[in-house]
Amino acid sequence: MSEIRSPPPDRVLEIVLENVLHFLTCRRDRNAASLVCRSWCRAEALTRSDLFIGNCYAVSPHRATSRFRRVRSLTVKGKPRFADFDLLPLNWGAHFSPWGSALADAYPWLEKLHLKRMSLTDDDLNLIARSFPSFKELVLVCCEGFGIAGIAAVAANCRLLRVLDLVESVVEDADEDEEVMDWISCFPDGETHLESLVFECVECPVNFEALERLVARSPYLKKLRLNHYVSIPQLYRLMHRAPQLTHLGTGSFCASDDVAVGDQELDYSSAFAACKSLVCLSGFRDILPDYLPAIYPACANLTSLNLSYADVNADQLKPVILQCHKLQTLWVLDSICDEGLQAVAATCKDLRELRVFPGNTREEAEGPVSEVGLEVISQGCRKLQSILFFCQRMTNAAVIAMSKNCPDLVVFRLCIIGRYRPDPETHEPMDDGFGAIVMNCKKLTRLAVSGLLTDQAFRYIGMYGKLLRTLSVAFAGDSDQGLKYVLEGCPNLQKLEIRDSPFGDAALHSGLHHFYNMRFLWMSTCKLTRQGCQEIARALPHLALEVIDSQEDKADDHIEILYMYRSLDRPRNDAPKCVTILQ
Repeated sequence: MSEIRSPPPDRVLEIVLENVLHFLTCRRDRNAASLVCRSWCRAEALTRSDLFIGNCYAVSPHRATSRFRRVRSLTVKGKPRFADFDLLPLNWGAHFSPWGSALADAYPWLEKLHLKRMSLTDDDLNLIARSFPSFKELVLVCCEGFGIAGIAAVAANCRLLRVLDLVESVVEDADEDEEVMDWISCFPDGETHLESLVFECVECPVNFEALERLVARSPYLKKLRLNHYVSIPQLYRLMHRAPQLTHLGTGSFCASDDVAVGDQELDYSSAFAACKSLVCLSGFRDILPDYLPAIYPACANLTSLNLSYADVNADQLKPVILQCHKLQTLWVLDSICDEGLQAVAATCKDLRELRVFPGNTREEAEGPVSEVGLEVISQGCRKLQSILFFCQRMTNAAVIAMSKNCPDLVVFRLCIIGRYRPDPETHEPMDDGFGAIVMNCKKLTRLAVSGLLTDQAFRYIGMYGKLLRTLSVAFAGDSDQGLKYVLEGCPNLQKLEIRDSPFGDAALHSGLHHFYNMRFLWMSTCKLTRQGCQEIARALPHLALEVIDSQEDKADDHIEILYMYRSLDRPRNDAPKCVTILQ
C-alpha cells in the first residue's frame, strides 16, 4: 500500500486557518485578519465568499477578482451619496460594464449581486442573466441606465432567481412609439423560487394577470413591493394569493379608475387579516386615507411601517399608530405634525428607527414638526437607535433632551431646513445641542449637522466623536479650525461630506495623516483651491482627487467640488471632461 502523505507543516497551518476563517462573517473582522501576515492574507482571500466593494473606483475589477477567487456574493457601490441631490454631473461614471465582464470570466458560480448608485445597461443585465447558471439574487439600489428589456432578460434566464429587488432606481421607459415589454410574463412557467420581488420604482404598468399568476406559483414569496400602477382592488387579489407574505409594498392604495360606479366595495380588511405573518408595510402611493382602516388587522404584528409617500395628517395616523405596539421602524412625512409624533411616542415604546421626511423643502415655509415633536419622541421612545429628522426649527434644549433620553443612538441626522438657523428661543448657535449628542451618545457612528454652527460644535465632535464613521455637514462652521478639530480628533472617520461651508486648503491639509484610512471625502462649494488639492495629490499618491467644475475656463483657482477617495489602481479612464483627476 502506498503511504498517505501528510501535507507540509506550513500547509497544515493554512488548512487549519482556512477552517477557522470560515466562521468569520463580519467583513471588518476579515479585513483585520488579512493584515496579520501574508499567509493569513492568502487564506482569508481563499475563504471569502462574500465580497464588499465600497467604491467601484477604489480597486479595479481585475485586481479584486484576482485576489478573491471563490466569491459567490458581491456588493459594489458607485457614485457618492450627493449624486442623489443632483450635485454630480450627468454621465459622471460608475459604469458596471468593466465589472460585469470581469465577473463573467472569474465567477461563473456567482449567486448574488447587489449594486448601489451604479450605471448599467440592458446589455449588462443580459450578461448577468446568461453568465451565471446558479444566479439567485439581484438587488439594484439607486441605479440607472437600464430598462424593462434588461429586467426581462434576468426574469427569463435566471431560473433559480430568489430575489429581484429594484429600489429607487431609474428604469428607462420605452419610446412613445414602442409597446412596453411585458417583463412579468418572462418568468419561466411552473413553480418559482422567488422569495422577494420589489419593483416600486418601475414607472410603467405591469400585466396584472401575469403578476397574479406569478404570485400564485411562488409559494416561497415573502416580500412583494408593487408600483403605483397596482390599485387596491388588485392588491386585494394578490394578498389572497399570497397570505404567507411578511413584507408588503401596497402600490397606490386607491381604487383604479375603471371601477364601475355602484360596484360592491371589497372587504380589504379581510385580506390584511389573512396575512398573519405580515411584519413590514410600505408603499401607500397616491393614498386615499379612507382606505387606511383596512390595515388595522395587521397593525398589532407590524415591526416596520413606511408612510413616507403617504400625505396623512395626525388624525388619520393616530388610529393606525395606536395599534402598532411592536413597531421598531417608522418612516413618515412631516404632515403628521408634532401631534402625530406625540401619538408615536405614547405607543411605540420599542421604536429603534424613526425618519421624518419633509413635505415642503422651501426655506420660508413654516414646518409642521419642531422641537416639540423631537423632545416628545425622546421621552417616549428611549430605545431609539437611529433618527433622521427634517424640520424648519429646532432648539438646543430639545436636542440635549434627546441625547440624555436616548443614549443608545448610533445614527443622529438632524436636518434643519434653512441656512444658518439658530435656536429660535435663545438665538444662540446649535453648538450645545450637537455637542450633547456626541458627548452623551457613546455609540454614535453617524452624524449629520445643520443650523447655525460655529467652530465650537466641531470642537465637540473632535473631542467626543471617537467612534464616528460618517459625518455630513452643510452650511456650518466659522473657519478652517472647525474642520481641523474633526480631522485631528475622529480616528474612525470613514466618510466625510461637506457642502457650502467656509473650509479651505489649510483645513484639508490637516487630514493628511488620516486620508488613507478614509473611504472618501466630498467637499462642494467650500474654499478649496486647485493648488491646495494638487499638494494633497503629490503628498498622497494613492489617493484619487477628482476636481469637478461646471465651467471649463475659470478665471480663479477655486474649485466647485472635490471628491477624494483612496484607490489601489491607476486613475480611472472614463471620467467626463468636467472632471479632472489630479496626480
